[in-house]
Formats: sequence, structure tokens, C-alpha cells
Amino acid sequence: MSSDAMISHLVGATALILIIAHTAGWLARRLGQPTIIGQLTAGIALGPTMLAEFSPGLATTLFPPALAPVLTGLAQIALVLFLFAVGYELDLRVLKGRAHSVVAVSLAAFLLPMAAGCGAAVLFHEQLAELGAPERMTGSSVLFFGVALSITAVPVLTAIVRENGLAGTVPGIVAVSAAGLIDVMGWTVLVGTLLESDAHGGLSWQVRLLLLVVFAAVMLLGARPVLRRVLWRSQVDPSLRLAVLVGFAFASAWVTNALGLHVIFGALLAGVVTPRERGGTLDPDLVRPLHDIGLLLLPFFFVVSGKSVEIGALDSTGVVALLVITLLAVAIKVVSGTVAARLSGLDRHDARTVGVLLNTRGLTELIALNVGLQAGLLSGRLYTALVLMALVTTVITQPMLVAVRRMRERAAAGDPTPVTPEAPQPPVRARPLGDAPAADL
Repeated sequence: MSSDAMISHLVGATALILIIAHTAGWLARRLGQPTIIGQLTAGIALGPTMLAEFSPGLATTLFPPALAPVLTGLAQIALVLFLFAVGYELDLRVLKGRAHSVVAVSLAAFLLPMAAGCGAAVLFHEQLAELGAPERMTGSSVLFFGVALSITAVPVLTAIVRENGLAGTVPGIVAVSAAGLIDVMGWTVLVGTLLESDAHGGLSWQVRLLLLVVFAAVMLLGARPVLRRVLWRSQVDPSLRLAVLVGFAFASAWVTNALGLHVIFGALLAGVVTPRERGGTLDPDLVRPLHDIGLLLLPFFFVVSGKSVEIGALDSTGVVALLVITLLAVAIKVVSGTVAARLSGLDRHDARTVGVLLNTRGLTELIALNVGLQAGLLSGRLYTALVLMALVTTVITQPMLVAVRRMRERAAAGDPTPVTPEAPQPPVRARPLGDAPAADL
């Protein structure tokens, strides 16, 4: 394909992707669901499930094979910007005042689903291998399935918390804070699975781990003061600061990708070490454009992800696997979060709210699944089943919250004693990561 033809196809595909995906995301919001539901559904529709099934010729014309690397590159750029913003907004100071509850909930809601996923991978290895798991179940494969069941999506969770009036309340604070810790643990384990999965560039996993530790130490100890000294001077133009920091994020992503990991880890690390404003507040001149650009480009990631989803390929075994995985994912996450919250001092209604919120997987789960897909830790029907599980667990969060709210109202109506809700505690109020438009992803 000539360069002129490639540009023509890219421009046309970009128009189609942006219009369809953002329209679908808007419709999802109108139906009370996160934007990711509509955009991922659009991505799946533009892939083998719908477009290629009904019109293979049109699918090839709109998305020729030669265009796939370009779309994948745009998807990776979107992920770097999104994860850089997530890392910059990550603030573990919200643990103050309720550290005991948050730590207990995060450990339970991570370790128990992790154990369930690892156990299922070992016990049902033959069935999973038929669906797309590796024939030889390694430690990396087992850990990956654990991560797939234990992840929680902080951005979509914070949007749900805000939209349900839970921001600043005890269950909202505990859920958002615990989700942040869960994702930190999840990404850490995922790094370990990729390091152990295979050698990269002829380097053993021990050497790659050492290089990663050295790089992380340089970033954490050296990058922040240098960035603050160079970019946080009063005469530095905000647009220049944004450009340099975005370049810094891509450079960090390149390093982790060169170490055989994924660009998302470098982007996250770059966001974590980027300095904040005085008093720990976020720089609006950095956050706003990152969210705007990320919101614009993320549909490319959904389309690339959707092209590996083939719902029509799910036979009876795949459907059963989808139902079992979804039921296990929902049950273990909700129960572990609810019980841990209850034991840490929350009342039963707040504990149920925390458990339901932590069941939200959203975009974070989809990113983890794509990392596993690229690393060869899953493929085919199993990837499709896990993507659909991520969608289902996100969609049912709102109805489950409504059910918990009605249970609270019925309990209050049957109790003649006035119920005084526990007041929010300002010192531990979590600034929602989702204040910007892209947050419900």
C-alpha cells in the first residue's frame, strides 16, 4: 500500500472510529452507564463480531491489514497519556484517618480474588487451555489469571461514586482508597508475571528485574526534584511544561517497554513522580489537557481491543466459562470487600456499598487483559470471555448499588429509631480522580 493510500485509509478510519465510539459512549452515559461500556461495545462492533461478520469486504476496505500497526500505535499513545494521568492523580494520603479500614479492605479484596483466580487456573487448566490459555501452565500464567479477577478500576469507580452522591462519605472514601491500593498491588504482580514470562533481548528475568529496580529508583529519587527545579519556575510557560512532561512520560514508557514489560508501567511511574503544586494539589494546566486528549484517543484502544473479541466464536464451552468466570469474579470481589469492610468497623449497609463498588473493573481490567494478550498469556475465546466479564461486572455495579440503597431504606423505615448517617471526615476526603470528563472510563 502506498503512503498516500495509507494516509487516506487512516483519515477515513479515524473519522469512523471517533464518531461511532464517542456517540456510543454518549448513549451509554444517557443510559446511566460509564462511557467505556458504549465505546468498547462500538470497538467490538467494528471488529469480527459484527462488521466483519456481516460485510467482510467492507471491513477490509475500512480497516485493511496494513493499517493495523498504525491503529495499534495510536492505541498505545492513548494508553500512555491515560496511565500518565492516572499515576499523577494517585494520592495515597487519603489513607489518613481510615488507614486500618482501607488497608484491610484492599488486602482482602485483592488477595482473596487473586487466590481464587490462581486456584481456578490450576484446577481447570485443561478447560482453559482449550479456550486460549497456554498449553503449559507456568507461574506467570497462574498469576495473570489471579490479577484478572482481582483488579478494580479506579477511574470508573470514582465516577460512579460521584454520580451516586457518595463522594466524601465513608463508603466512598474507603472504596476509592482501597481501589487505589488494589491497583498498585495488581500492577506490581503483573510486572512480575511479565518479567518471569520469558527472556527479552537475551536478558534473563533477574537482569531485567535489576534494571527495572535501578530505573525505578532513579525515577523516584531523582526525577521529581529535577522536574520541579526545571519546570516549576514561575517563568515556565504551562504549554512548555505540558509538552516536556508528556515527552517524559513517553520516554519512561519506552524504557519499560525495552525491558520487556509494557508501556503502561513506564507511563504510570512517570505520573507518580511528576511533582504536584504547593500543598499537594494537582496542576490543572496538566490534568485538563491530559484528560481531554486521552478521552479523544482512547477509542483507538477500544477498537484495537475489540478486533480480538469474537463473540460468535464462543461455543457452549466458552459460554459456560464466561458465566462461571463472571459469577466467580462478582461473588469473590463483593463478598471479600463487604466482609473486610464490616470487620473493620463499617455498618452493614456501608460495607455492602464498599463491596459492590470494588466489583467495578472497567478500563483497568481491559488494559491488563491486553497486556496478557500481547504477552501470550491468553488468546482467542478466553480473551473474549474475560473482556465480556469486565463489561458485565461494570454494567451491574449501578443496579447493585440501587439494590443496596433500597435495602438501607427498608431497614431505616422498619426501625423507629432515627438513623443519623456518619458524617464525612474532611481530613480523609478523597479528591475524586474522575473530576475530568475522561474519568468514567
